[in-house]
Amino acid sequence: MSFFKKLKDRMFRSSDKIGEGLEALVGDGEAAAAEPVAEAKPGLLGRLLGRGDEPRRVLDDAMLESLEEVLIQADMGVETAVRVTANIAEGRFGRKVSTAELRDALAAEVARIMGPVARPMPIYPKKPQVVLVVGVNGSGKTTTIGKLASQFKAAGKSVVIAAGDTFRAAAVEQLQIWGQRAGVPVLTAPEGSDPASLAFDALTKAEESGADLLMIDTAGRLQNRQDLMEELAKIVRVIRKKDPTAPHNTLLVLDATTGQNAINQVEIFRKIADVSGLVMTKLDGTAKGGVLVALADKFGLPIHAIGVGEQIDDLAPFDPDDFAKALVGVAG
Repeated sequence: MSFFKKLKDRMFRSSDKIGEGLEALVGDGEAAAAEPVAEAKPGLLGRLLGRGDEPRRVLDDAMLESLEEVLIQADMGVETAVRVTANIAEGRFGRKVSTAELRDALAAEVARIMGPVARPMPIYPKKPQVVLVVGVNGSGKTTTIGKLASQFKAAGKSVVIAAGDTFRAAAVEQLQIWGQRAGVPVLTAPEGSDPASLAFDALTKAEESGADLLMIDTAGRLQNRQDLMEELAKIVRVIRKKDPTAPHNTLLVLDATTGQNAINQVEIFRKIADVSGLVMTKLDGTAKGGVLVALADKFGLPIHAIGVGEQIDDLAPFDPDDFAKALVGVAG
């Protein structure tokens, strides 16, 4: 199954929410119209495309306001929803539009916003390339590290993982399982050990073995933000004793099911760590997929990958066109 098909099938909550909202918008306007539709007789192209019998509604202020509400409910955020709606209105205001036309216009606008941020994680000639992975506990951070490590290994890269969330035994065990699966060494330390010490030892081992990539898991206890900030700062400080240019990437893993809360997390982690790119997980379990559009619009940080499940191939590079189509329910 292609990743786009998975994305489309599994993001049905978001696409259904938006799709149903668009249909209701056009349908309500059609039902309320007192006069017959002027474009009732479709042209040849309309008949060939099968769009002749589709309900149509004048794109007016009332419809635009309702469209904003649909997008806000899909977690696109107020500012982004207003901007997207205004762009859709340009050149269409006062004209009658169908649900399909509205859907296509929305998909095009989402793809336009997402295009500039769709960038794979950069791979540098520097060995080892240190990738610090941050995010709140439960965001899918540990699983994402395992999947990325497996994918890099499959692409011919040698990888070392440091299980730096030393306070959660479950996180360490999960990484060890992924490491065994991928044939990637996972460095661990006793529960409650200093994560900075482990990171230093892992960097030493990665250098000695000539590894291409060192991926460091970190804790994500946001309720104790000051401690977390100090812990991450210490990890960075300690690994820079061995490599002043590290970390080379700082990936923030976000859980799509948290909706608008993902925006707060980006703001917090940008203060705590120098976030260089985003990975969004759990897009298969939410009607809140629109938050990724809000994140792209607000922060402009690169989105490296998105996840729609637990299997290794359920994490894939971010494709803005596929995502836009899946989000609004456009057939691929």
